[in-house]
Amino acid sequence: MRDDLEGLEISHQELEQLTNLPVHNKLLIITNFLNQSRKSLIAKIKGSEGATVIFIGCSGLVFSYLLFDIFLKIFSVSINIPSGILLILASIWIGGIIQTISYLLWKTKAKFLKKNITNSLQTLLNDVARYNAVIKAIDINDQIEAAGNPEVGIQQRERVIQALTMTKLDLVRALKTERILRENKNFILTNSELFANNLTTLSSIKLTEEATEHDRLLNEALQIALDVQYEMRRLQNQRENPINKSN
Repeated sequence: MRDDLEGLEISHQELEQLTNLPVHNKLLIITNFLNQSRKSLIAKIKGSEGATVIFIGCSGLVFSYLLFDIFLKIFSVSINIPSGILLILASIWIGGIIQTISYLLWKTKAKFLKKNITNSLQTLLNDVARYNAVIKAIDINDQIEAAGNPEVGIQQRERVIQALTMTKLDLVRALKTERILRENKNFILTNSELFANNLTTLSSIKLTEEATEHDRLLNEALQIALDVQYEMRRLQNQRENPINKSN
């Protein structure tokens, strides 16, 4: 990612800090984690450090087996099952416990989020997703340009970055304001006379169909990303039809 794009994306961690809600609550599936680890391990084995990875992996397995076998002997556990099979069964059992705990945590966070999320926040989360998608599209386009395709470069890049920077500031301000309103809703309702002059302005954070400056900048950046996508398709068509291009 180029330097001018660094720090523009609103990360999941930053978003949860701004909202004080588990807005990116995802259930951890152990089998998916193991599959990803397996693919990563295979990729490393096929790489230049394959021998080292195999040695470390085998050493880890042997060490785990010996440690488990010593544990059984220390506690005088006498079972007519080989230690290797018992280790596999214990790993499955531990995995099941971890998966159950993960599910309970995910369920608890999901209920908490459902109870506290507002329409305003949902709208803002959708805008954040669109905003991050624009940055991702520009980053991909930058990579294609760096690969030797200067014709797909963004012409008015400084203007685009400025629009994205202002959009991020607007989104962060909106998220902070929404959190203040949400966490102090009861007080505001019971003391509405104190907010008589400001309540209408604060409520505008819902960002429904109003054409705000934030929406204009975000749509502008999104349109530029669509233009980039069009140029990428045009470049691909030129490569696939070199004869038509020469004619």
